[in-house]
Amino acid sequence: MADDAVPYRVLARKYRPQTFDELIGQEAMVRTLANAIAAGRLAHAFILTGVRGIGKTTTARLIARALNCIGADGKGGPTTTPCGQCEHCVAIAESRHVDVLEMDAASRTGVDDIREIIDGSRYSPASARYKIYIIDEVHMLSRNAFNALLKTLEEPPRHVKFLFATTEIRKLPVTVLSRCQRFDLRRVDQDILISHLDRICGLEEVKAEPLALAMIARAAEGSVRDALSLLDQAIAHGAGAVDEQQVRDMLGLADRARILDLTRAVMAGKVMEALAALREQYDLGADPEVVLSDMLETIHWLTRLKLSPDAGENTSSEAERTLGAEMAKELAMPHLTRAWQMLLKGLQDVRIAPQPISAAEMVLIRLAYAADLPTPADAIKMWQQEKDRPAKGGSERNQSGPDSGIHGHDAPSATSMQAHSAAEEPSQASQPTKAHGGARIMALRQDVGSDADTPKHPVPLNFEAMVALFREEKEGVLAATFKDLVRPVAYRPGLLTITLDDRAPADFSRRVKACLTEWTGMDWQVVINTEGGTETIWEKELAHKAQVRETALQDPLLKEVMAIFPGATLVEVHEMTKMSADSTNPSDSNGEREESEE
Repeated sequence: MADDAVPYRVLARKYRPQTFDELIGQEAMVRTLANAIAAGRLAHAFILTGVRGIGKTTTARLIARALNCIGADGKGGPTTTPCGQCEHCVAIAESRHVDVLEMDAASRTGVDDIREIIDGSRYSPASARYKIYIIDEVHMLSRNAFNALLKTLEEPPRHVKFLFATTEIRKLPVTVLSRCQRFDLRRVDQDILISHLDRICGLEEVKAEPLALAMIARAAEGSVRDALSLLDQAIAHGAGAVDEQQVRDMLGLADRARILDLTRAVMAGKVMEALAALREQYDLGADPEVVLSDMLETIHWLTRLKLSPDAGENTSSEAERTLGAEMAKELAMPHLTRAWQMLLKGLQDVRIAPQPISAAEMVLIRLAYAADLPTPADAIKMWQQEKDRPAKGGSERNQSGPDSGIHGHDAPSATSMQAHSAAEEPSQASQPTKAHGGARIMALRQDVGSDADTPKHPVPLNFEAMVALFREEKEGVLAATFKDLVRPVAYRPGLLTITLDDRAPADFSRRVKACLTEWTGMDWQVVINTEGGTETIWEKELAHKAQVRETALQDPLLKEVMAIFPGATLVEVHEMTKMSADSTNPSDSNGEREESEE
C-alpha cells in the first residue's frame, strides 16, 4: 500500500518514458537519431511534430539527456542510451538542469521572451556539454518573435541546441522549418497501444478485460497520454478493475452488439426496428452522434471484413466477428460505400442540429429507404434488360398491372442483404417498400404505356422557336448559350447546323440533341461548324435596340423636347405592344415611349 505522505502521480506521468526503448511507436525517429549521433552529424535545431499526447516534450527531454549524458564513469559521449545515473541525466529527468531550459510558447509569445533566449545563448553552458532550449507549442510565438529568432536559429553557437515541439506544424513559417531537422511522431498503432496498456495494468496489479482496453485505445486515437488518462479514469471508475461495460458507460459508448443489430436493421430496410433500437440506446444515455460514429466505424469494419476476413480479430468478440462476417458476405460493396457516404453526411447534420436525436432518426430513415435502391450499374442493366424485352411481353405486363411487373422481374437484386425472412417483411405503412428500386421505375414506365410515345412539343419551325422551347422547358444554361454563343448556319426540323463559341460547355451539342429528341419525339442531329453563321440572338437584339433608338431620336416631338431641355440625354427606349381595339384611350396606342433625363 502506498505511503499516504507521497502524493498520487497519474499514470501519464508515472510511466513517462525514461529511455528511447520505452518510447513506443517511434522506431523510425529513434533509428534516425541513433544514426546521426553515431556519425557525429547532429543538427543544431530539431522540430518535433505530432498529435497531442504522442510524446513530443518527452522526446525532447530524451534528446537533451542523450546529448548531455557523460556515462556512469563520467567519460561517455552523446548516445541514444543515456545511463540515467550521471548528474546530467538525473538533473534533466527532474527538470532542474541549469543548461536545459524549457519555455512554454503558449504563455510567452513575445519578442522580449525570445530576446532572453538569444542573449542567454551567447554564454557557454555551466556544466553540460550543450546548452539546450526546449520550446513547447512553438507555433504560438508571434511573427515578430519568429523573425527575432531566425538569425540565431540559422547560425547558433556551437554549444547551443534548439528543440521545438508543436502540434500545428503548418503554422510555423517556412523560414523556421528550413533551419530545423524535422521529426514527425506518428500516431501509435492500436495493437501497440493495447499491449502498452495491458503492460501498465500488470504493473499496477489491475485486472483489465482485453475488449475494455481496446475501447480505450480506440477512444485515444493514437495518443499515448490520452490512453493513459482514460485508463486512469477507468481504474477509478471500476474501483480497481477495468471491464468492458464500465468503460462503455464511462465513455458514453453504445453497445457494440447493439450497433451491429442497428446496422443490420437499417441495411435491411426495417425502419421501425432501427428507430426503436436508436431510441433505446438514447434512453440509456448514448449520444446520438456517438451512435452514428459507431455505425460509421461498423460500416468501415464490415468493408474491411469483406476484403479481409481476419480484419479486427483483436478488437471484437467471437460472436461479433461471426455476425460481422455474415453481414459482410450478404452486403455488396456498392451498398457499403453508399452507407458510408450517407452516414458521413448525416453525422455532420447531427452535429449542427438543435435536436441531435431527431437528426439521427432522419439519417436512419434516409439510409433505410436507400438500402433497396439499385446501384447505378444495376439500374442501367435493368433498364437495358427492360428495353430489350419483346413488345408482347411488355403488353402482357401492362395488362397484369404494376405489381406483376415488379415481382415478375428477374433482374439482379438491388441489395445482396436478406437479413430477414419473408414472414418478417414489414408492412407497407411502417416500412420502406421492399420492391426493387429499378423495378419500381420500370413499373412506372409500363403504367405510362402509349402516352410515352406522344411528343411533348411540336417540332419548332425555325431557330428562334427552338430557342424559345429551351426557355419554356427551364433549360436556362442551354438557352443562354444559344442566345450569347451560338451562330446559326442552317436549320430544318431534325438538323441543326451552328458555329459554337469556345466558351460554350463541352457537352453542349449532346445535351441539345438529347433535349430536342425527348421533347419532339424525333431524332435530331447537331452539326458544329468551325466558321460561318449569322449573328447571335444577342447581337441581333443589340442591333434592333440601336435601330429603335435611332428611330426615336428622329422623332420630331423628341427633338422638340430635347431642344427645350439642353443637355438632356435619351436613356432608354421601351417598345410597347399595341393596345387592344376596344381601348378607351386611342392616344395610348402609340407603339413607342421615350424617356429622357437631364
